[in-house]
Amino acid sequence: MSWTEIVIEIARDNAEAMSDALMEAGALSVSVEDADEGTDAEQPLFGEPGMEPKEAAWERSRVVALTDVDADQTAIVAIASAAIGLAVAPAFTVRAVEEQDWVRLTQSQFAPIHIGKNIWVVPSWHEAPDPDGLILELDPGLAFGTGSHPTTRLCMEWLEAYPAPGKSVLDYGCGSGILAMVAKKLGAQTVAGVDIDPQAIESARDNAERNQCEIEYFLPDTFATSVHADGRFDIVVANILSSPLKLMAPMLSGRVADGGALILSGVLARQAEEVAAAYAPFIQLGVWAEQDGWVALHGRLGADAAPAPRA
Repeated sequence: MSWTEIVIEIARDNAEAMSDALMEAGALSVSVEDADEGTDAEQPLFGEPGMEPKEAAWERSRVVALTDVDADQTAIVAIASAAIGLAVAPAFTVRAVEEQDWVRLTQSQFAPIHIGKNIWVVPSWHEAPDPDGLILELDPGLAFGTGSHPTTRLCMEWLEAYPAPGKSVLDYGCGSGILAMVAKKLGAQTVAGVDIDPQAIESARDNAERNQCEIEYFLPDTFATSVHADGRFDIVVANILSSPLKLMAPMLSGRVADGGALILSGVLARQAEEVAAAYAPFIQLGVWAEQDGWVALHGRLGADAAPAPRA
């Protein structure tokens, strides 16, 4: 089957409304792009993990609507324009979209990811590049955490640098469960993960089973009534965002066993000092490493000063 795309360049103020109106008028899907992409006028949009930018629009936006090949594209644009109060429908172009093997095309965009010294995150349709490495079979999904984002990578690299065989690990804000699985594959004995998103918990459990990792995953309320209700862990890792990390300082610090380690990420370099300050009454944190503007903070409970950064 083939399709036809409608391509409209439109002002920022009308981009979102036009997108919605095109869907109502019969488009199958709609996306918004920067019309100045690839030029000096390109405007990147930034968001933190799990948080999209407030507005997916640019000064000169390009709205791309997918339609059936036999649809009346002129009518769709006219109906959408009238719906958002435009006196004249904007000019548009059309382009053909030929039938493709979309599954194969999507899979080709995700290759194995090498992290740290010996960790590989490998989609199920790929062979592991290094069968002797620490292999995590993980397909891209809705839960955050595939190893592609710097914050996830930093936490994985810390866990590899400080393995804790026979120890206990808590992954708070576990997402896909990738950090908990790294800890387990590195020899941790007791590993638990917590997330507020039921879909993330389901994904993490599926991933743990696929990777033959014995890990318990909980929503916060079930964690509070579990065998770990009052438990403290040798390693607590939380890859979330700076604002919730600051609010959770007493709780997360209270989950660290005496002499245990706390690792935080989801923190921009410019936010490191304020996050460390929130934890200062409980544990001394310092920047372990930085990557692409993101940092991982770490510290040990009972230590007089923050540990040194990665060499």
